[in-house]
Amino acid sequence: MEGVSAAEVRNGAKDIQGIQWYRRTNITREEVRQRKLRNNLRNRGRNIPQSGETPDKEHKTIKKDCLYDFRMYARSSVRPSFSNPRLRNMVWATSKHDVYLMSDFSAVHWSSLTCTKTEILDFSGHVVPLEKHPKSFPEGFTATRVSTLAVKDKLLLAGGLQGELIVKYLDKPGVSFCFRPTYDDDDAITTCIEINNSASGALHFIVSYNDSGVREFDMETFQQSNYFHFSWPVNHTSLSPDGKLLIIVGDDPEGMLVDSRNGMAVSSLSGHVDYSYASAWHPDGQTFATGNEDNTCRIWDIRNLSKSVTVLKGTFGPIVSIRYTSDGRYMAMAEHEDFVHIFDVKSGYVVEQEIDFFGEVSGVSFSPDTESLFIGVKSFAFNGLLEFGRRHNNSYLDAMI
Repeated sequence: MEGVSAAEVRNGAKDIQGIQWYRRTNITREEVRQRKLRNNLRNRGRNIPQSGETPDKEHKTIKKDCLYDFRMYARSSVRPSFSNPRLRNMVWATSKHDVYLMSDFSAVHWSSLTCTKTEILDFSGHVVPLEKHPKSFPEGFTATRVSTLAVKDKLLLAGGLQGELIVKYLDKPGVSFCFRPTYDDDDAITTCIEINNSASGALHFIVSYNDSGVREFDMETFQQSNYFHFSWPVNHTSLSPDGKLLIIVGDDPEGMLVDSRNGMAVSSLSGHVDYSYASAWHPDGQTFATGNEDNTCRIWDIRNLSKSVTVLKGTFGPIVSIRYTSDGRYMAMAEHEDFVHIFDVKSGYVVEQEIDFFGEVSGVSFSPDTESLFIGVKSFAFNGLLEFGRRHNNSYLDAMI
């Protein structure tokens, strides 16, 4: 079976993953969901005991299925994958119909218009750079297990579990740059890559590592232009829209906001009670979000960082990915499995849509025009890519999408 359409879900024949519950399993979907909720809540292991019990009051929301509508579920052709239990930045949408993701051992492009998959780069074999740059590894890498991915502005960057860094231009053949900045075998994991414009306007990328380091690279030369070291492994970084501030979160309950020019601490971020794996800036540059093993996403305001302004709680799992739409209207918060929550930021995060499925999340991404939301789902029997479309109140606009 290749996919599940919105029409099939509307007529009740299947759920969004194509499962015909009672007919196939002799059990209802709700019974399976409740059983899994009980098992997960009972067996959840944490870095810090009792970290799911946040001392702050949870933000109350109104759940409504009205923000993004289900479009399709691509199965069989696309098999979303990831190689680390908590690093899930493996899905990147570049338009409302185009998405890049890790599928098994390859980076692939999926077109929802043609429902076709195109392999971009196979990491299971030998990857060798075609260009010559200082400090590049001319021998390349073999059998790279990709731990993090970033795609933007015709660039695809992949980081590996052994510290590998691979740069490819989507409109050029082969690979441009291979690098391994750290040789610490125990802490070599590449945890996050972010492609941005620096404060000067030049294209650059920031890479964080489990060796407690954050490295900035110039895109034209591929040379390291900055290096910051912290006292704990870094799991995620996010650069502010103006390029001046960096969110740093990792294997410490207390995250940091630092100056992107020198790495000096601007403020600590106190409130989470376990390790953090996700962060994201709102486009306004005034607020940002962090996601944690304690099952919460906290919203912060840079004008008062003494405490978070909002605490959004997941259903049962750690928050492993956070994304805002480019217009700042919505925010997606992904748990490590089964649930992605979409919040209406304009309502003060009061209106929430809960997307419920079965499987681990490999990544979540809004398209740049905000019209599409893609979710990679890794499941033993139901691997696939979920696609949702933004709902509009204007029927004429709906007809144009």
